[in-house]
Amino acid sequence: MGFKQILFPQTSREIPGKRYISLTLRGLHLVGVAGVAGLFLFQLPFEQWRIYGLMALASGVLMMAMEIWGDGVWLFQLRGQAVLLKLVLLVLALIWPASAAINFIIIVLLSAFFSHAPGKIRYYSIWHGEVVKALRTADGRIRNSGQR
Repeated sequence: MGFKQILFPQTSREIPGKRYISLTLRGLHLVGVAGVAGLFLFQLPFEQWRIYGLMALASGVLMMAMEIWGDGVWLFQLRGQAVLLKLVLLVLALIWPASAAINFIIIVLLSAFFSHAPGKIRYYSIWHGEVVKALRTADGRIRNSGQR
């Protein structure tokens, strides 16, 4: 089985209990992000926010992994693109501390927007120019973006 077949399965993979796992991970992620605010907004020492940083990192990685494992289409949807943008902003905040507070605020605002945006926004693919919920067509081929 090749990488493309793993990332973009014929049909989306189901994870038993995904909704409840997701809810738990989101809650842990929110607690972690709230704790990490100590670093980005108040420059607290490492020991005071470390556990929250680990909680945010672990829960975030697990949420991403669940989405990508289900169907790699998430990477092309605005909801996945927003997460990748938030990761870029996070890295910039860590290597350029002067941007930390504003980047953290932008990350929180992006999170709020994409968590509550309608499906036609969250599932929109800038690569395909339309809402895409699966990258495979009915006959099993990977959908062409139409771009040359």
